Amino acid sequence: MSEIDMNNYPRDMKGYGEHAPKVTWPNKAKVAVQFVINYEEGAENCILHGDNASETFLSEIIGAQPFVNERHMNMESFYEYGSRAGFWRLHRLFSQRGLPVTVFGVAMAMQRNPEAVEAMLKADWEIASHGYRWIDYQNVPIETEREHLKKAIAIHKEMTGQKPKGWYLGRMSENTRQLVMEEGSFLYDADSYADDLPYYVKGKEKPHLIVPYSLDANDMRFASPQGFNSGEQFYCYLKDTFDTLYAEGADAPKMMSIGLHCRIIGRPGRFASLVKFLDYIGKYNDVWVCRRQDIAEHWLANHKAE
Repeated sequence: MSEIDMNNYPRDMKGYGEHAPKVTWPNKAKVAVQFVINYEEGAENCILHGDNASETFLSEIIGAQPFVNERHMNMESFYEYGSRAGFWRLHRLFSQRGLPVTVFGVAMAMQRNPEAVEAMLKADWEIASHGYRWIDYQNVPIETEREHLKKAIAIHKEMTGQKPKGWYLGRMSENTRQLVMEEGSFLYDADSYADDLPYYVKGKEKPHLIVPYSLDANDMRFASPQGFNSGEQFYCYLKDTFDTLYAEGADAPKMMSIGLHCRIIGRPGRFASLVKFLDYIGKYNDVWVCRRQDIAEHWLANHKAE
């Protein structure tokens, strides 16, 4: 292995260090709580979508194997549950409580259910882009990924009336952030899990804002090894995360991101844990429940890049 030039190391291992920036959220909130609903159903791997095999990721079949050149009918129906039933259960919950949400919307999935997109818009939810396809881009050629990014934006604008302000691909490649910054119109991207606060990275023309996401306070762990096996575990993990950040927020307010999937938390047995958590944080007056674009706009206005 060749020696690494520490002066040109591309990763930031220091971040804010011991002294994080002094944050003042609106209404002096001790923590900014942000719920993400991932809308992916209808954009997953499927031979109907031109893929060579079925989906294997984040379903009730943990450790699923791909069906090469064949449809996987059970897998397809698990995803269909998300758009047919799970989404509307989540929509009712957040709408009835008047709580804002950010949707990570995959463009192809949005195309397959315009009624759901219309409901998101009427609820004044932020719809950030989750890319054109819900696939792993690790080994996708940069030209193809660039084309998919442009398709995602074009479809998003056609369906919502405007370009997305946020971007989250999830299973990104080494080229993803470069392409997002190259495109130039995004307020922020969320393809990071590196901090409890937003931060800037250097861009060619201007600093680029990152609003980090979370894979631990995330219902995806119901569908992964060593994950949550009951709603009570999910609730306890969310509560412990919130309690820790709320306590720290007396001196150093931070943000809490919670990841949800229509086909996962939308199942009745898991859904109850989310309701319980909303009831819990609803007892606090000094908590800012917001959209990711709200966090980004607040950060850009109050915390300039150095």
